[in-house]
Amino acid sequence: MKDENVLSLTDLTMNFGGKNVLNGINLDVYQGQIIGYIGPNGAGKSTTVIIMLGLIEDYDGKVEIFGQDISKGDHTYKRKIGYVPENAEIYDNLTASEYLTFIGELYGLDQVDVEVKARKLMHAFEMEDVFHTRLASFSKGMRQKVLIISSLLHDPDLLFLDEPLNGLDANSVMVIKEVLSQLAAQGKTIFYSSHIMDVVEKISNRIVLLLDGEVEADGSFEALREQSKEGTLEAIFNQLTGFDEHEDVARDFVGIVGGEDRHG
Repeated sequence: MKDENVLSLTDLTMNFGGKNVLNGINLDVYQGQIIGYIGPNGAGKSTTVIIMLGLIEDYDGKVEIFGQDISKGDHTYKRKIGYVPENAEIYDNLTASEYLTFIGELYGLDQVDVEVKARKLMHAFEMEDVFHTRLASFSKGMRQKVLIISSLLHDPDLLFLDEPLNGLDANSVMVIKEVLSQLAAQGKTIFYSSHIMDVVEKISNRIVLLLDGEVEADGSFEALREQSKEGTLEAIFNQLTGFDEHEDVARDFVGIVGGEDRHG
């Protein structure tokens, strides 16, 4: 079961403005894996995800999801995908009930069934009391919970999460991390992109580091730690990306704050 190939990228290349954003990525993702997809800004993470979601077609190489070449024009695979973007537009004039029902119907769910399911999920997040409240009044954390619920309403087999913990309090973070763990145990596959290294380290059973549009590292945290001889994913990340200037940058910054600008 866990060896079933859910997602396959073959020589994936993307050129934008005369520059290669992706340089021949090869990646196979299997059922039940939680992939921590990390890399510096501009490494190509978001571009990869957008291509896999079928939102960009001007790429070279092959993308197969559930064994289906997504370039063939059959979009039925999207019904088995959930997505939480880093910056999502949400309809402020709708209530949580209206928004979630609308999203559920887009995935082909029955209106009554999806409303019942959405209410139960809101209750699980201790938000049932605002089920019929307009989203405009929601805090960032509340909006994020609604987005997470909307990505799971149709019980997807493949979940793409881009900074899904934005705005959540510590207790909610613990709940979401456990939700992801239990979903993976049920055979769901999760593609998790974040800059919060300690969370990626704890929840992922496989970590893929993208650098300059290429896969720089791919393996479990334990394997990457053994290869790099570093103790944390953050340290491994800094070593592999060649960024070792954080102390100097911080020292300069604090010096400027305190009126000790040594460059000025």
